[in-house]
Amino acid sequence: MANCLECDAALYIDEGEVEEGEIIHCEDCGFEMEVVNTSPIQLAPVGESEGWLDEDSGDGSEADE
Repeated sequence: MANCLECDAALYIDEGEVEEGEIIHCEDCGFEMEVVNTSPIQLAPVGESEGWLDEDSGDGSEADE
């Protein structure tokens, strides 16, 4: 079992029924979370899973042009 990252409601997620990258919605508040690990279940806000900063890393490469 996991909890919503926004409202802390219990989320009943079966490890065998979800895959990494799958989007889960909280039934109580509607918050969207991405499954980042399936055993044990770990969730992250959509867009904040590992690697999302690669596109906008803030390294200044575009600003220097």
